[in-house]
Amino acid sequence: MVLKVFFPSCCSSADSGILIGRWISEQNSAVILAVVHFPFIPVQVKQYLGEVQRVTKVSVSVLGSWSNSKQEKEESLSEFLEDLGTIFCHEPWIQISKEGDSKFWSCSTLQKHSKNPQEEEIILVYYDQRKVMLSHLHPPLDTAGQGAEDASKLSAIFDTVARSQVLFMTDRYDEGPIKLTHWQSDGVEASIIVELLKQASVPACMLLTFLLSLFSGICRSRVLKFWPLSFLWSKLSTCEQLGHRLQHLQVISSNKKAQNQNQLMRKANIFVSLLIDVALGILLMSWLYRKNRIGHLADTLIPVADHVAEELQDLLQWLMGAPAGLKMNRALDQVLGRFFLYHIHLWISYIHLLSPFIEMILWYVGLSACLGLTVALCILSDIIALLTFHIYCFYVYGARLYCLKIYGLSSLWRLFRGKKWNVLRQRVDSCSYDLDQLFIGTLLFTILLFLLPTTALYYLVFTLLRLLVVIVQGLIHLLVDLIDSLPLYSLILRLCRSYRLAAGVKFKVLEQQDGKPLRLLMQINPLSYGGVVQMYRLPTYSCYPRDSWASLCKKLFLGELIYPWKHKGDKQN
Repeated sequence: MVLKVFFPSCCSSADSGILIGRWISEQNSAVILAVVHFPFIPVQVKQYLGEVQRVTKVSVSVLGSWSNSKQEKEESLSEFLEDLGTIFCHEPWIQISKEGDSKFWSCSTLQKHSKNPQEEEIILVYYDQRKVMLSHLHPPLDTAGQGAEDASKLSAIFDTVARSQVLFMTDRYDEGPIKLTHWQSDGVEASIIVELLKQASVPACMLLTFLLSLFSGICRSRVLKFWPLSFLWSKLSTCEQLGHRLQHLQVISSNKKAQNQNQLMRKANIFVSLLIDVALGILLMSWLYRKNRIGHLADTLIPVADHVAEELQDLLQWLMGAPAGLKMNRALDQVLGRFFLYHIHLWISYIHLLSPFIEMILWYVGLSACLGLTVALCILSDIIALLTFHIYCFYVYGARLYCLKIYGLSSLWRLFRGKKWNVLRQRVDSCSYDLDQLFIGTLLFTILLFLLPTTALYYLVFTLLRLLVVIVQGLIHLLVDLIDSLPLYSLILRLCRSYRLAAGVKFKVLEQQDGKPLRLLMQINPLSYGGVVQMYRLPTYSCYPRDSWASLCKKLFLGELIYPWKHKGDKQN
């Protein structure tokens, strides 16, 4: 049999005493948690371990003795430590002794109550108690089969140390009857600032919860469900982002305690994401209001809009002629060109009508950056949508006209083949047509076919313009999604304290000596950065098209509309 003894490296210089920990019989392993120093009263030690076991639900007991010959030089110490095995009655009784400054320790076991004692091969595993205590073992993402069983064995070691937190709350300054050595022996690791923030967070969370419940009640009122407000709430990405952040604030201010590590990390990631988002928004707001940048931006906006309108007019004049040497239907070309030119004239008039108020509008819009950089980016996306609304109208007109002709040509093509579309059964059936129907169908097919190139050219040009606007909005929303979903706290934790996100452990073989137990050093193997992002990524809402290339090409060919918003995102709690 192989006996594995997990010994905390912080106890290597402890005074002589007894070893307390947990015996895992399924794995034939002993997890040493602390060393109790002399002098002590065995009854008090048993009472103390009973209280610890009642609170932690971990079967903590005395596993053996620890002898540090550098501190104690009495010859009778070894015999006294062996006699302690009859008082605490643990099988096997582990004896570990350190000889001076030697790296190689002696480790043996005693089985006084066993009829057939067997010599066991002992493996001494050193582990960092602080890292094991603060880390949470995450099985690798591709763990399966035997790997899952190994992960569960390691989790038992981690779970034993993590659940024994009460045992580590005593230090050398306590005036109790029992003196312990563990990773917090020199003082309980804590921070006054953290404790003050914990005390101050309770009333702050109560106030925030009240304000959020009030705001949520207003948002759920019937006034916002009427047509104009409900339509704006569903189409503006700013409203979607505000609703998303409202859900985050509700999660942070919730009075419910996190049930597991994933919920705790999710709350921390949301809090850090909100904090960084608001900090970046305040920096942007401070930059905008310096040196009258709002006024310069307002003065630049009108000339840019006029320049875009002039370019569109030149493009329409080019289409009304002979674009790229193509022969167009002159009558339809003139009608479409004048129709779109009139829309551009209306748009220029609308922009110049708003020009006196643009600086004031931008000044108040800039204040919204204090809500976060993501809100400011969503407002920028909505402003781009409003400024390019005429391009969207051109695209809708061209797409509807092109779609009408495509479906008309496909229906008339079925007429030539003696087919028709069965609406009830959603399939193509055979049908017999008379001569008049075939004649009228031939005329309509010829007219639509010869008018199709002119319509297709206008549709192609405006679709390219529309796709350019959608790509710009998509890049903005990608940045918003990156800020919303990136687990910043987990990544900072992985960078600074990688042992807090453990994917497993690795063992390093230390120097060996004949007649001494095998010595291993257990090191924590942290999660990779990709694994951290995949495990703790925050859910977001989809505000840009996520169609496949095949679906997008099909929509473009059939003339279906491309919307910049997708409101069926993964809004998860």
